[in-house]
Amino acid sequence: MTDPVLDLDARRRRIKVRAWRRGMREMDLILGAFADRHLAGLSEDEIAEFEKLLDESDRDVYSWISGELPIPDDANGPLLKRVIAEHTHDKPLFD
Repeated sequence: MTDPVLDLDARRRRIKVRAWRRGMREMDLILGAFADRHLAGLSEDEIAEFEKLLDESDRDVYSWISGELPIPDDANGPLLKRVIAEHTHDKPLFD
């Protein structure tokens, strides 16, 4: 029998690598930075949602985050909404 905490830690390590090595630099920065900031505090359900998001193509995820394409219902979960909220700004970040 395996320890669920160790399994979750291994999943977090794999997610972090996958989030930073997407193939499209913009997605590395978006998903990798999100993983750095939030991965340790994600629940098991949120981790599963993040893994599902990482299975999507960079072009699709970037288009959803940028608003270029509508988000399909099966991808439009709370975690993606958090990622989008971190990268949506009403005003310039710097003066």
